[in-house]
Amino acid sequence: MSKIVVIGGGAAGMMAAGTAGARHEVILLEKNEKLGKKMFITGKGRCNFTNACEIEELIENVVTNKSFLYSAFYTFSNTSTIQLFNELGLREKVERGNRVFPQSDKSSDVIKAMSKYLEKNNVEVRLNTTVKDLLTEDGKIKGVLLENGQTIECDGVILATGGVTYSQTGSTGDGYIFAKKLGHGIIEPKGALIPLVSEDSFVKELQGLSLKNVSISLFKGNKKVKEVFGEMLFTHFGLSGPAVLSLSSIIKEEGSYTVRINLKPALDETTLDSRILRDFEKYANKSFKNALDDLLPKKMIPVIIELSGIDEYKKVNQITKEERNKIRGILQNLTVSIKGKRPINEGIITSGGIKVKEVNPATMESKVVEGLYIVGEVLDVDAVTGGFNLQIAFSTGYLAGISC
Repeated sequence: MSKIVVIGGGAAGMMAAGTAGARHEVILLEKNEKLGKKMFITGKGRCNFTNACEIEELIENVVTNKSFLYSAFYTFSNTSTIQLFNELGLREKVERGNRVFPQSDKSSDVIKAMSKYLEKNNVEVRLNTTVKDLLTEDGKIKGVLLENGQTIECDGVILATGGVTYSQTGSTGDGYIFAKKLGHGIIEPKGALIPLVSEDSFVKELQGLSLKNVSISLFKGNKKVKEVFGEMLFTHFGLSGPAVLSLSSIIKEEGSYTVRINLKPALDETTLDSRILRDFEKYANKSFKNALDDLLPKKMIPVIIELSGIDEYKKVNQITKEERNKIRGILQNLTVSIKGKRPINEGIITSGGIKVKEVNPATMESKVVEGLYIVGEVLDVDAVTGGFNLQIAFSTGYLAGISC
C-alpha cells in the first residue's frame, strides 16, 4: 500500500483524499482549524454543490480550458456527485437553473458528508498543519516538508490548495509557489465570479436595489459576448449578484465593456409598449414621475426619468409616441459602462493558476513531476455560477484519487 499526502482540505482535497483512501494510506493536511472552510460560505451558506444539467451543458458552462475537463467530468459526473452524497446520507434538492443544494440548506451538512467519506476510507486528517515545501528526487515526489520542520515521506502528493480569493479561508496561493518551484508554469491568478465596477452616476443612486428575473447582456464594443438571465444587485461601486458574477468571468482582457439590462425580458417591444400605454391611461391626469409605480421599483423611477430626458412633471396624457418609445428602449436596454473588476480577493473563485497543458487530463498527474497530482481551483480552470466550480473540484479530485 502506497502513502499519499493530500495538501488542502477543501472540496477537491477531501474528494481526492477520500477516494485515494480506499486503496492507499492517506494523510490529509489542512492549515486551517477545520475542513471545508470555503465550502462553508458558498451559496450564502447553503452550498450549491453541483448542477443537475446534462453533462454537455456542464462542460459548456466552464469558461477556461473546458476541453481539459472532459475526462474528469465523464469519469465522475454531476450524477456521480449526487449519488455519492446520497450514499453518505445527504439528500439534495434542485432549484432554479438546475442548482443542487442540500435539502437542509446547510453547507455544514455537505462538509459533514465529506468528512464521513474521509472517515469511511481511513484518511488521517491533520488540521492546523502547514506545508512549507514539496520534496523531490530525480523528478519524482518523495515527501513534504512541514512548517514545523517535520518531514512526511510519501509516494505521491495531491495538490489541492485552492486559489487566491477569499484569503481568509486559507486560499493564499501556496500551491502556485510549490508548483512554480518544481518547474510548472503559472497563468497569472485573477479574481473570477467577481463584482463589476462602474462610474456611471445613476448606478450609485440605485445602490442596494436588487432586481430579479432580468436579462443581462455583456457587450465588448458593439458585439454581444454573453447573455444571462437571473438576479443582480446595484452597489456603491457598480454591479453584483449571481447573473453579474457569471458575466464577470467572461471578461478576460482589457477592452471597452458595457452591460445592458433588460428590465422586462418577458415582454417584446409591442407588448411592453401596450403595458406602458395601459399604465399611462390609468394615471392619465398624473405627472410622469407619479405614473411609473406599477412598472418599476420606486428607487429606479427617478433614474429612468433622468435617462429619458422627459420632464418629470409632464402629464402622461401629453407624452408623445416618440417619448414612449424612448422609455421602452431604456427599460429593455438600460446600459451600464464597466470600468473593471473589484479587487481579486472579492472574487468567489480564482481564474488562472497552474497551466493545464502541464497536467495529464486523464489522471491529473503532473507532466513535470512524477507522483504529483494537481486538482481543483489551483489549476487554470473556472466556470460560471451554478454549482459548476464545485463540480470541477469534485471531478478532478476523484480522478486524482483513483489515479494515484
